Amino acid sequence: MTRPSRYDILFEPLRIGPVTAKNRFFQVPHCNGMGRAFPSSMAAMRGVKAEGGWGVICTEQCDVHYSGNHQRELRLWDEKDIPYLARATGLIHEQGALAGVELVHNGSHVGNLESRAIPIAPSLRPTRGVFPATARAMDKNDIRAARRWYRTAAINARRAGFDIIYVYAGHDMTLPIHFLSRRHNHRTDEYGGSLENRARFLRELVEDAKEAVGDTCAVAIRFGVDGLMGAGGDEDEGRDVVEMLAELPDLWDVNLSNFDYDGSTSRFSDEGYQEQYIKFVKSVTSKPVVGVGRFTSPDTMVSMIKGGTLDFIGAARPSIADPFLPHKIEEGRFDDIRECIGCNICVAGDRAGVPMRCTQNPTMGEEWRRGWHPEHIPPKDTDDTVLIIGAGPAGLEAARALGQRGYSVMLADRSRELGGRVNRECRLPGLGTWARVRDWRLTQLRKMPGVQLLPDNEITGDMVLEAESSLIAIATGATWRADGVGRYHSDPIAGLGRIPVFTPDDIMDSRLPTGRVVLFDDDHYYMGSVIAERLVEHGCEVTFVTPESTVSAYTQFTAEQKRVQRRVMEKCANVRTATALRRTEAGTAHLSCVYTGRETTVPADAVVVVTGSTPRDELYTDLQGRDESALTAAGIRRVVRLGDCLAPGIIAAAVHSGHLFARTLNTALTDRTPFRRENVELGWDQPLPATGDDPLTPSGVFG
Repeated sequence: MTRPSRYDILFEPLRIGPVTAKNRFFQVPHCNGMGRAFPSSMAAMRGVKAEGGWGVICTEQCDVHYSGNHQRELRLWDEKDIPYLARATGLIHEQGALAGVELVHNGSHVGNLESRAIPIAPSLRPTRGVFPATARAMDKNDIRAARRWYRTAAINARRAGFDIIYVYAGHDMTLPIHFLSRRHNHRTDEYGGSLENRARFLRELVEDAKEAVGDTCAVAIRFGVDGLMGAGGDEDEGRDVVEMLAELPDLWDVNLSNFDYDGSTSRFSDEGYQEQYIKFVKSVTSKPVVGVGRFTSPDTMVSMIKGGTLDFIGAARPSIADPFLPHKIEEGRFDDIRECIGCNICVAGDRAGVPMRCTQNPTMGEEWRRGWHPEHIPPKDTDDTVLIIGAGPAGLEAARALGQRGYSVMLADRSRELGGRVNRECRLPGLGTWARVRDWRLTQLRKMPGVQLLPDNEITGDMVLEAESSLIAIATGATWRADGVGRYHSDPIAGLGRIPVFTPDDIMDSRLPTGRVVLFDDDHYYMGSVIAERLVEHGCEVTFVTPESTVSAYTQFTAEQKRVQRRVMEKCANVRTATALRRTEAGTAHLSCVYTGRETTVPADAVVVVTGSTPRDELYTDLQGRDESALTAAGIRRVVRLGDCLAPGIIAAAVHSGHLFARTLNTALTDRTPFRRENVELGWDQPLPATGDDPLTPSGVFG
């Protein structure tokens, strides 16, 4: 297959200062939960993207000094940090891509819990987050020192093999943006007051970096163009900064300052949503511009370039969902693009401090640990035939990957429409793009002659014994509980038999309550809030109740909690946090404070409980209860559960479970750890010299 000529512009090379990108696909800096804690995983993940055709591949943020220590991300404090970064640049360069590093000092954004250094900032300011600390105001010596730290890090970045050196001034979390912002900068010297003075530090960092790396590396600014709005700032100052420094860097990487908006989920923003904010940049600079917008459509990408908004198509999440997106466009394989659904489970992994995962791409984070590749999978190495019962996300992924391996697969589902929970959830408010989990897999399955799709088939235990399949995978999903048992309540809620009770399954099946409804959300992810929206659309008066102190608490990890809570507060008649549904009776719900136990009542014509789920594992239990000789006689050597049937969870977990089965033909726990680990090997060390210089020998090396 070949691509239509209208996409040729995406594959034109473009210079960035002294270096040249081979195409317009630019993986912008993004965090990933691997960083310096999992350096081999980090490097392998970037290397796979290079293999997938990205012209530029950047790191996540990289600390320049221990006084701006983020803990989870990369660091380049001195030359000892070069080797693991060089591993990443080596893998990137093997595929002809450019490597970029995002240098950062986090200022008052961090509390320096690891280094215990007092944070620094342009002006005295409490640090961000819950840890009680204060960043001290920098004096002139501190500013000179910070410039030196950035310069040294730039030199070491060049030694590590990077082609593009970023000065990160975005997302309200770095020293340069703190100097720029009136909210952070209350200085009265040449680094405060006027915008020209507040921009001085950023200008000096870029000039220092360019002087340090000469004509061997490009120097980029990453800047949130709306970052200076509000709290005494002029809403035009973002544009003013770009105009003031327009020709200084070799590249402008522009986005939105607030990460919850920059990394907006599909529930709140469509593809290309940042264009209205960043479109002006190319009109005020001759330097190339990269921006993001969760781009997955090749036509949208072309329009961004031809329309004069961008020179490079920036991507973080789309490059996670499909590291081979550029190659697939280049080869005209548009149906094979694994489109990002915008759920931000990738962000959640990073914020939890673990290797990130992806709902669409189950190999993300497993490239080095398990040796999984997003496009290639070992051919079958047994003579098994496989019957999968249940065509939800786990069953679809298992069938797809097994079919790719060359196995003969039957995929049966009791529903006429394949897709399982995805079919129902994607119809809830704001979750339309989640249908891509189903659609991409069905598109791939329909190309596989070795896979039979059997919708509208209720499979029984006897039918399994007659199927002539040696591997049986039960992926029949789960059902939401109607008794209120979940994280808060270990026992059923009293009185639920005295009032109409509904679950998310009822709502998704269009069995809806009327009148005054109390929704008890003890799930804490997206389901409670989108069900509440659906009920309000239906005309219900909703009281939203959760035992957590915030609405949909887990969405803090997916960078949407504030927007979710705002929407729930706007739509629902009442929102009660830190409150549990204690008991019910006809017409009344009794609520209790989770701290004091003090009870209150609210009128209720019905309740909706969004709490726990139970696996639909009746078929598995039936087969497990049969005589082993009957299974052996039927040629069955293994029966396993996948996804929610094994343990209810998020869609990403179900997809990963299906993929794991396809790779290993099992989902059981093993005696040996089934993936590689990065271990620190303890060695001898020398005491810190009295001069304060670094010890000559590090205390450990990565094994």
